[in-house]
Amino acid sequence: MSQSVPSEHSCYHCGLPIPDDVDLTVQVEETTHALCCTGCQAVAQSIVSSGLTDYYKRRDAMPEQAREAMPDELKDLGLFDHPDFQQGFVKPVGEHEREAALILEGVTCAACIWLNEQHVARQPGVTAIEINYATRRARVRWDETRIKLSDILGAIQAIGYRAYPYDAARSEQISQRERRSALWRLFVAGFGMMQVMMYAIPVYMADSGDMSFDVEQLLRWASLILTAPVILYSSAPFFSHALRDIRLRRLGMDVPVALGVGAAFVASCWATITGQGEVYFDSVTMFVFLLLCGRYLEMLARQKAVRGVEELGKALPNFAERIPAYPAGEGERVPVSQLVAGDVIRVRPGEAIPADGFVVEGTSEVNEALLTGESRPVAKQAGSEVTGGSLNVRSPLHVQVTRTGEHTRLAAIRQLMERAATDKPKVVQQADRVAAWFIVVLLLLSVGTAVGWYVFDPDRALWVFVSVLVVSCPCALSLATPVALTVATDALARRGVLVTRGHAIEALANASHFIFDKTGTLTYGEMRVAAVRLLGDLPEARVRALAAGLEQGSEHAIARALLLGQAPEAALEGLQAVTGQGVEGRFEGVLYRIGRPEFVAELTGTPVPAALLADQHSGHSVVALGSAQGWLAGFCLSDGLREEAPASLAALQAQGLGVSIFSGDTPATVQTLGQQLGLPEGAAQGAMTPEGKHAGVCRLQAAGQVVAMVGDGVNDAPVLAQAQVSVAMGAGTDLARNQADIVLLGNGLDDLVEGLALSRRALRIIRQNLWWSFAYNFTAVPLAMSGLVTPWMAGIGMSASSLLVVLNALRLQRKRAS
Repeated sequence: MSQSVPSEHSCYHCGLPIPDDVDLTVQVEETTHALCCTGCQAVAQSIVSSGLTDYYKRRDAMPEQAREAMPDELKDLGLFDHPDFQQGFVKPVGEHEREAALILEGVTCAACIWLNEQHVARQPGVTAIEINYATRRARVRWDETRIKLSDILGAIQAIGYRAYPYDAARSEQISQRERRSALWRLFVAGFGMMQVMMYAIPVYMADSGDMSFDVEQLLRWASLILTAPVILYSSAPFFSHALRDIRLRRLGMDVPVALGVGAAFVASCWATITGQGEVYFDSVTMFVFLLLCGRYLEMLARQKAVRGVEELGKALPNFAERIPAYPAGEGERVPVSQLVAGDVIRVRPGEAIPADGFVVEGTSEVNEALLTGESRPVAKQAGSEVTGGSLNVRSPLHVQVTRTGEHTRLAAIRQLMERAATDKPKVVQQADRVAAWFIVVLLLLSVGTAVGWYVFDPDRALWVFVSVLVVSCPCALSLATPVALTVATDALARRGVLVTRGHAIEALANASHFIFDKTGTLTYGEMRVAAVRLLGDLPEARVRALAAGLEQGSEHAIARALLLGQAPEAALEGLQAVTGQGVEGRFEGVLYRIGRPEFVAELTGTPVPAALLADQHSGHSVVALGSAQGWLAGFCLSDGLREEAPASLAALQAQGLGVSIFSGDTPATVQTLGQQLGLPEGAAQGAMTPEGKHAGVCRLQAAGQVVAMVGDGVNDAPVLAQAQVSVAMGAGTDLARNQADIVLLGNGLDDLVEGLALSRRALRIIRQNLWWSFAYNFTAVPLAMSGLVTPWMAGIGMSASSLLVVLNALRLQRKRAS
């Protein structure tokens, strides 16, 4: 078992026994301590020379043993400085600044995180370091003109830890070790509890005088022997954490637990040795077992949420099939890290797409559930964009790569999720502060109760003291908020709503006014065919094919709108573009034109039809199609409104929320859109500059509104930062996504409505958990102080309260509202 304080015959650094022929020491604060090997001596001396000796006071578990060959291993770290090697885990963040995603090995407690952050931050050239204790993930930034990555890794190794480029498999191994250790402690506690209860039941059931003193003593000694492993192994984290908190002059949840368990065990041992008084071995083992059950379930919930980030890390394959001489030639299998923009790759059915790009050949369906939360496959054809990490379902696709590595959309999503995981919301900080004060009050009440009972009934004083300590341990209070937020974040991500900052769930749930940008948010941000007006004898399918055939060689936005989802007529000849007018070409000997109505009118020899003029006056962009034989059709184009927008905004208004549109588009266009969406007069405002949007948000906030801003463009970044909660479309600009608190990965506004509902459920569950925690403690403490609660009953009550808040939070994983 790892001890937090080594004995005089064990190594001061790692706690292992010191061989007889070893005489190595280190001086820490004028005290000389013995060490077991040169590796531990090198690590300890590095910690001392860096002025980080507080690590030895903070730690609550021993580190891994330092390796003897530490100096030799540092020689291989130069490989990490090679640019090709750094492609997969290092990204530039400035002219000379770089950021690396690493994973740490050898971390055993929170003090290890503190030591690494302090030590690395002191290296010249390191500008920032953040380490997530839950995932052991580290993000390090440095100035490459002042320090190399190998120097940073060497500094980490010098204090006894190892850092590698982030690997999801290593992260999962660490989580598995944590679960295995927790299960072993739980098993030992459960086995000890069952056996001790077998010896306690006969004593409880026997009438006075039915059991001889010798038999009762035998049962007590057997219970002591079975309880000892539970105390020394299963309960070890409680005692080590409590000692750490006391050394740091702070009070945590483990202090009352350690006091209660320790006092009950010591008193029971004394009663067993002297043969007088009561024993509480059954209560101690049951309490430890139930508490470990609660903490194990909490750990599983936390790791399950963290695993969402790990799944994204595993989404990209390791190898890809590149076609060097596309469209001719055979494919070659290459590492994904060697792909560059412009490469053409073949993605077979069942394979994951290794990088962002667009389809150049093939038709298939792609499953993007991991990225957007949308379970239905999305159709892809030539020209369609595809995202690295999505799964090709049906047919082979040839994809031209546009972004690789840390520049892909998948990498951006992963980075945003990591940012949310390291962010601690204010509501969690407040709960922690309340729990700390609660512990102080609890200890005072426990001592006062013990003194009072000692005066009136000394025989009951100890177990009442233990009951008060145990029954009101604020585990449920401290778990109430973080567990619910962790589960809610994971549930939202699975629905395509990515939370990137810790406060976002609470802020979204409390939002009272939603502001939407227009282009790219309420609309698709690209021209689409809103209506087809037939002016001749040809059916709609035929005129669409002719229009697509005439525009198939153009890159204009109008051409893309006409080509969207339409197979072009391939038999057209002599295609010729007329700048600013349109395109003409021949089909079966007949000359056709598409473009401005006036351009087509020159060919038809007749005036522009009144219907097309009316469409132009209504605000649509009109494209005409005709031939020498007459007018064929008119296409009304607009920046298409998202199909789900009307229902989504109606759902928000039905809940009594304010809804506005802030857009830079013309006032007439924005007001028409507002009327189409059923917004009240004045809610849709156009011709707004970024400064105007910012001022509008400030006015609403000054009136007491909690503002949620939904946008997608660069000009939305300032107002996204001003709003209490900001939402960016997943297809928006990088700046908007990085500024936002929430990202809609699927670009659907209905996801926002669903995310709002889930956030409110999360806030409701947090309140339920907090009310339950307070109600439980205000009820249980007086009962325990009055002597109506025994230690084993206190253990059940406290553990049950912790389990209840965890299970209540897990309800958020259900799609149907509870």
